[in-house]
Amino acid sequence: MLNALEVVTTVVVGLMVGVEFSVAFIVNRILDALPEDSGQLGHAHGGRMLGALMPFWYVGSLVLSAIWAVAGWHRHGAGLVVTAAGLLIVSVVMSLLLLVPINNRNKTWTPENRPADWKRQLNRWQSWHYVRVAVIVAAFTLLVSALA
Repeated sequence: MLNALEVVTTVVVGLMVGVEFSVAFIVNRILDALPEDSGQLGHAHGGRMLGALMPFWYVGSLVLSAIWAVAGWHRHGAGLVVTAAGLLIVSVVMSLLLLVPINNRNKTWTPENRPADWKRQLNRWQSWHYVRVAVIVAAFTLLVSALA
């Protein structure tokens, strides 16, 4: 049963990393290349879509990692799993304190109501998102390493 938990956790976290990596390095660049109103509307729509899904994915990944850490405490690699869970905690805290407030504003913006500094706010979100991606990539790497 523990082996199934390890695989499921690794796949769930790996898929989350893939989505967030894609947002950081592909989707945002596509949106930024669109004409101003289209790009801003795309960012707002993406913020609504992913803002509804990602909290469950982040918390679910953290819960699965924590269960793996507890259930596999006696096994080789437990320290790696605990560290990965710690990094996932960091990613959730970063999200709540740094990224979600900006996203909550962004997802309500339209060309008619967006603030004058909307691009600066999106750039700040993207900067923090790069850091968060690095954190979850590190967590994923540790989980994969713990499987060995």
